[in-house]
Amino acid sequence: MNRRGSGQIRLVVFDWAGTSVDHGCFAPIRPFVETFATLGIRLSADEARGPMGLHKKDHLRALLAIPEITERFTGAMGRAPTEADVERLYEREFVPRQMEALRGAGRPIDGVVEAVAWLRKRGIRIGSSTGYFRDALEAVAAEAARAGYSPDFAFCPGDVPAARPAPWMIFRNMEAAGVFPPRDVLKVGDTLPDIEEGLNAGVWTAAVARTGSEVGLSAPELEALPDAERAKRISRARERLAGGGAHFVIDSVAELPGLVREIDTRLSRGEVP
Repeated sequence: MNRRGSGQIRLVVFDWAGTSVDHGCFAPIRPFVETFATLGIRLSADEARGPMGLHKKDHLRALLAIPEITERFTGAMGRAPTEADVERLYEREFVPRQMEALRGAGRPIDGVVEAVAWLRKRGIRIGSSTGYFRDALEAVAAEAARAGYSPDFAFCPGDVPAARPAPWMIFRNMEAAGVFPPRDVLKVGDTLPDIEEGLNAGVWTAAVARTGSEVGLSAPELEALPDAERAKRISRARERLAGGGAHFVIDSVAELPGLVREIDTRLSRGEVP
């Protein structure tokens, strides 16, 4: 293989919820809120979003480690949370609720199908990584496929030794696509763990702001906001994602054709991620 790369992007690895499907990244929220409610613990939607992008078990673990939530758990249960609580809540409470919440979660975000078609015309392979477990990923992917979006590869945390922010799912996509080196790869996601995954893999990393979890609104909700409030929310999301180290921040996947052209130009000048 050419260690210097081809001088162009040959593989794009997409996140799922908030990036390619599920505008606003809603499907995981209610299951976390309801899981904590079974213990008599209040968890807000904004709190549930905090660790978004992680494997869902790691997400649950991260929530229980937040001091305010740890305190609520201790108040309700009379003791601090343990790893056994993580395992029990994940398997018995979260997983079935997540599967119930997936209806509609595979609907592609506006512009995704068209952007992917453009990428394919350039010979670019389409990969994906996610925080969903395998059964959830397959349910989302089946709905997305019926609507015209079907990546070439779909890897989940159960396929690798460690999930995000580790780079292994990106590397599995690269292996499956036969694409090397990392400079020929673009990772696209909507959360800080997505960005870390891309940076740790050494690939170009783009974050989407408008459609993702950082804004956390459906397309109709976003459009219903006054112009100034909408701009404020998107700007705040862009700042947070840029602060997380993303090479690029775009509003949505619909902007990928222009971004890929820009990266190809940079590669032709010898720039690397």
